[in-house]
Amino acid sequence: MTPGARRALAAAERLFYERGIHAVGVDLIAAEAGVTKKTLYDRFGSKEQIVVEYLAARDERWRARLADRLDADRAPADRILTVFDASKSWMTEHASKGCSMVNAHAEISDPAHPAYAVITGQKQWMLILFTDLARESGAADPDRLGRALMLLHEGALVADGLNIFPDPITGAREEARELLRGAHG
Repeated sequence: MTPGARRALAAAERLFYERGIHAVGVDLIAAEAGVTKKTLYDRFGSKEQIVVEYLAARDERWRARLADRLDADRAPADRILTVFDASKSWMTEHASKGCSMVNAHAEISDPAHPAYAVITGQKQWMLILFTDLARESGAADPDRLGRALMLLHEGALVADGLNIFPDPITGAREEARELLRGAHG
């Protein structure tokens, strides 16, 4: 990727997250990145592809961060709680407006949009992760526990972005701990 394309993608990521995908046009991305619209279209082809690459890059960074945290030597149940810890630190560093995938889905609900698969793929991956971690922890019904953990996690991300009450991710983590006790008790 050229330096101009990297600047454009960084500008798009910031602008899409702060203002919304539909509110940001190619002209603004080009101006913020210090490139021409032609450069954007030559590199990305369309605004839709810029959105895809923005979401895919953010998802890739999240998965890498989570993999680093989960690779530490921990008991399986602790690995589940690690997901909540990683989400809390991610939200503190990167996400004052909530989950970028949830926000993007609020604007892109058409399955034909090229970014839709990135959005839903990220959430499917999270569900599989929680279910696999539940299975590794020895839960009696790992599918059910995986879904419950996913609901807690996603609800916490939304509540964090809305800033309705303090520290929803820690609250969800504690609820997850209780679910784990019940799933193994």
